[in-house]
Amino acid sequence: MLSIGDFGSGGAGSAPPLGMLERASSLADAAWVEGPGDGTGAAARRARNKLRIANFVTFQGAPGIWGPASSNAALLAAAEINKRGGILGREIELVMCDAGGPIEDVARRVAQAVDFDDVDIVMGSHISAVRVALRKAIRGRVPYIYTPVYEGGERTPGVMAIGETPRWQSRPAIDWLTQVKKAQRWYLIGSDYVWPWLSHRAVKTYIKNAGGQVVGEEFVPLGEDDHERHLARIRAARPDVVLISLIGTDSVTFNRAFAESGLASRTLRLAGAMDETVLLGIGADNTENLFCASGYFGCYESRANDEFRAACVRAFGPTAPPIGSVGQSNYEGLRFLEAVADKAQTLAARPLLSAAKNVVYNGPRGAVTIRDGRARMTIHLAEADGLDFRLIRTF
Repeated sequence: MLSIGDFGSGGAGSAPPLGMLERASSLADAAWVEGPGDGTGAAARRARNKLRIANFVTFQGAPGIWGPASSNAALLAAAEINKRGGILGREIELVMCDAGGPIEDVARRVAQAVDFDDVDIVMGSHISAVRVALRKAIRGRVPYIYTPVYEGGERTPGVMAIGETPRWQSRPAIDWLTQVKKAQRWYLIGSDYVWPWLSHRAVKTYIKNAGGQVVGEEFVPLGEDDHERHLARIRAARPDVVLISLIGTDSVTFNRAFAESGLASRTLRLAGAMDETVLLGIGADNTENLFCASGYFGCYESRANDEFRAACVRAFGPTAPPIGSVGQSNYEGLRFLEAVADKAQTLAARPLLSAAKNVVYNGPRGAVTIRDGRARMTIHLAEADGLDFRLIRTF
């Protein structure tokens, strides 16, 4: 049975759009329940037959653009796994939690989920600043799977990060643009928080090693939608490429303004957190010379991805939000957990986390390899083509 609730916060405004929930209601095999639980904590976790997973997804602010697709992807994965018998015989009970709003509020939600609401595992698809707060609030008491693209280097005990990192995502794209497009001058613009800060630090090294130079860099507050002064500085710097590390709707407004200013026809763009959801917001007329590197694109042709796309249409209809890389990472998170539990043959935290350090699993992205806690996957470079992407190189 599926019911609507902002687990642990009680905020009606945080729930996913009603239309998406109505489409999701056909997934009866995935239990999406409303908290709180009975408050008996760890003892109840050991006694229950169901595996309760709190999935922290952002439904508001700049990253909120990915909320509906992320919810759909997680629900689909839970339904498929439950149809196969669950994880080690335990049915997934998926609880959607809002990772938006003040970070201290999100941290309180996760602490309540772990302390009082019988959560076995936390999964998150949100910005890295929230991840830092959540890992402190969780304190290793339950495993925490972090799914989207991020800056790399996550080694906190109990945290399992499976997303793309700059070394594998950005470096080959920078080399390709340098060699094929003769790009030398780079301008970096990102949202003002930890993922762009640390990603840019790595990117600068890759640009230097490729023979290029950084001619400008700036960080934009989350929620900024007036980009005139940023575009003026870019225009004055005369870069060959603008590397964009803006999040969600901030990327949408920037890329629209970039194209409307006339820069798109003569300046390349390389985006790090770009997918079909954001591309739809940017609009077909504003995507000229826009490139993106990612471990997942909807247009990737493979049997597994064909099956995933078909399952999404069956479950949510042909007009549901497109599931790009950020949303799809929620599906990956549960497939990853299934593979790790199968390897460990237990859901006890310590052996589960040990197994997660070295594992290979398969999904719509293809084979993903985790070695010493570091995720490796095939990376695709794509160019925007209207409201879709066209794959041009695989690394």
